[in-house]
Amino acid sequence: MVTTENASKSETAYQYVLEKIRSGSYGPGYRLVLSRLADELDMSVVPVREAIRRLESERLITYLRNVGATVTGIDPTEYLYTMQTLALVEGYATALCAPLVTPADIARAREVNRQMRERLADFDPRTFTELNLRFHAILFENCPNPHVLDLVHRGWNRLGALRSSTFAYVPGRAASSVDEHDALLDALEAGDDVETIEHLARRHRLATLEAYLAHAAA
Repeated sequence: MVTTENASKSETAYQYVLEKIRSGSYGPGYRLVLSRLADELDMSVVPVREAIRRLESERLITYLRNVGATVTGIDPTEYLYTMQTLALVEGYATALCAPLVTPADIARAREVNRQMRERLADFDPRTFTELNLRFHAILFENCPNPHVLDLVHRGWNRLGALRSSTFAYVPGRAASSVDEHDALLDALEAGDDVETIEHLARRHRLATLEAYLAHAAA
């Protein structure tokens, strides 16, 4: 039986390992020793094991025979599928939330995008990606469908494990991305129909994928 205390500790362990994966501290192939994690987090192995199982269900962790739990390696095909799926659910989530986005939300998003534009001159892919996630989160943080929002978060988590930042590979894509953010905010501010919003958000994500695929092919 999972107690409330264990559930809380499991969430703590989950967030801890997830952040390590996303930051690159636990890179592809990194072996996770449950007892060591439990000691680091000052908890028993039970909630840590639950957290690892959750990460495994999200395909961020892989169990290998005679090795144990390891961080899933980078798979170009998996990256392609993740980006394609994220384009669909992120586009839909943005459109679903469009009527709920307030002028204050748009102002916050514009400020984040301004910071992104400022960082184009002295480009740091990791910081730029963190701001990018913050920008998009503002647009659907009040998503009325929790299942759709969960799919978006799963996609982000999976993407973070596969690539610390796509912009590290295609830095030239960053300027276009900022311009597309402005276009999306203009459409939201103008009250454009949800089909237009969804198309803009979906094409924005797919454009990043296409830039990366062109880079990989070259």
